[in-house]
Amino acid sequence: MKNLLLVTCSIVALGAAAPAFGADLAAQPVYMAPPPPPQVAAAIYDWSGLYIGINGGWGFSDATGSTVGGQIGYRQQMGQAVFGIEGQGNWADFSGSNVSTTFPLNTNRSTTDAFGLITGLIGYTSNNVLLYAKGGAAVTSNTHQVTSTLTGAQLASTDNTRLGAAVGAGVEVGFAPNWSVGVEYDHLFMPDANVNFTTAAGVVATDRIRQDFDLLTLRLNYKFSPPVLKY
Repeated sequence: MKNLLLVTCSIVALGAAAPAFGADLAAQPVYMAPPPPPQVAAAIYDWSGLYIGINGGWGFSDATGSTVGGQIGYRQQMGQAVFGIEGQGNWADFSGSNVSTTFPLNTNRSTTDAFGLITGLIGYTSNNVLLYAKGGAAVTSNTHQVTSTLTGAQLASTDNTRLGAAVGAGVEVGFAPNWSVGVEYDHLFMPDANVNFTTAAGVVATDRIRQDFDLLTLRLNYKFSPPVLKY
């Protein structure tokens, strides 16, 4: 009987303590791991697409002066390689002169008032930075004058259009989703050519004119295709 009474008292005591123990367990905070951060889209600059732009700069060498114009083209990016084609048209104020090799008492003065380029492009890109080289055809609109070295009087004048070639290189940086700015150097190979002059007296004279020049321009382009968003 004594043992039974002890067992019974123990059961009653455990039953009374159980709710308090359970309450203590329920009050313990439960740790939950923080949610993963949301994925953010990263803009990867893609040079593919149609673009238009403006340019301005300076020409020098056999002809010197300023220029301003525009360009339109299309580029396609494949991995980190970029290929493209571009047409460019510029107003120019290039001029130069030299003593005539045919008529040493006369001076030839040549001016270029416009030029155009059609070029292919190949480049390498690192996200929004593009390094490229280009080459193609060039055309210039020119005026040639012959003046007397002794008196300065104009003896003859003629206009002509000359075809040649152009090579160049540049760097372009995308600074906004559709905008890029760059610097470009070009050399225009305008081969020596015989130019015919007709004087006021009706005399036709021929002289050989050289007209290569270098070109350094600052360019601003707008691309119609936006960058690619990648996660």
